[in-house]
Amino acid sequence: MTNTVPPNQTEVCVSEPSLDGESSASFTLPDTTSTPRRARRMSLLSRRYALELRQEIAWHKQAAVLALSVTVGLAICVAILMTAGVSAGDLFDEFIGETLGDPDNVRAVLFQAAPMVMVGLAAALSFRAKFWNLGLEGQMVWGGIGATAVALADIGTPGTRLWLMGAAALVCGALWTVVPLLLRMRFGISEIISTLMLNYVAANFLLNLVYGQWKDPRDSFPHSRNFVAAERLPDIASGYNCAILLAVLLTLAAWWFLHRSRAGMYVRFVSANARAAEAMGVPVRNVVAGVVLLSGALAGFAGFTVSAGQAGRLTQDFYSGYGFSGILIAFLARNNPIAAAVVALLVAALFVTGRSLQVLYQIPFSMVQLIQAILVIVVAASDFFTRYRLSPVGITE
Repeated sequence: MTNTVPPNQTEVCVSEPSLDGESSASFTLPDTTSTPRRARRMSLLSRRYALELRQEIAWHKQAAVLALSVTVGLAICVAILMTAGVSAGDLFDEFIGETLGDPDNVRAVLFQAAPMVMVGLAAALSFRAKFWNLGLEGQMVWGGIGATAVALADIGTPGTRLWLMGAAALVCGALWTVVPLLLRMRFGISEIISTLMLNYVAANFLLNLVYGQWKDPRDSFPHSRNFVAAERLPDIASGYNCAILLAVLLTLAAWWFLHRSRAGMYVRFVSANARAAEAMGVPVRNVVAGVVLLSGALAGFAGFTVSAGQAGRLTQDFYSGYGFSGILIAFLARNNPIAAAVVALLVAALFVTGRSLQVLYQIPFSMVQLIQAILVIVVAASDFFTRYRLSPVGITE
């Protein structure tokens, strides 16, 4: 009997020795060489994909994904502003020509960027330790309250007053992180909820002070009295406040802490794999607690620079917008201190440009906040492509 091999198939014979001689078996395989090209191609709709976790990604690819996401976000923002009546040419003139080309606006950008750098560093450090500190604004509030309490009580001599105000801001900001830290470590309560809710507690406590016993008796507006010269951050040059120098020093200190110190090595170990770090003997709880306290201290110090540097007094909304900006800066910088300083400059330039748009084109401040929200969303979405990839695994029947 003759076996007929169907078209597009190849007969394969397999033989193996046996006790009685040689036995053989045959079967057929598809002949892919004669399969039509169209049949061999897998269409996109017929493919199955698997979501795989990337082991690592090159830094230039990660930078390219981030740059592409920011470009898409900026394109969306430009489209929104154009629908609001601002032309693309006017946007270019305002951002490049006016904000970055005018010396007065450059000083305003640097002045605005100083506390943003500190808040961005605070967010980046806590995020490195896998503690999602969303209470940056509350910690800023308490930093401003601590500094103002020292000023109003005339604690210390005029020569040491500013140093004591800064120290009080550091301590108060750090202490405001203790409650969410204990709630997470002792009861497993998410710090996202606790830190976010504590922002409202701090904000209302601030309102109670500026509408109550700390209200300026001269004009009865909800703010404290003006700080005297010994209680204000001085200028290092004409129009350049020393808060800019403090931001630079803190950036370098944060970089050294993360990349050169032993504690920073522990932080990076915990960030990579907390369970493995604990198995290797790293005191994970102590590391996280120390970084969170440091994060709160930086945010509190940012509140001190705003109240003693920009406003010159404690106001009811001096902290507004900084917490959201800090999260944006940490996301864009991928929790890198040097990158956080650069991103803070860009965000500050966006703030200054937004104020110009408010005045010249009647753009509401809520639209500036919308632009920030869009950038946060696209950067968070880009994180998916840096952590995961889609791989085809076959054809669906």
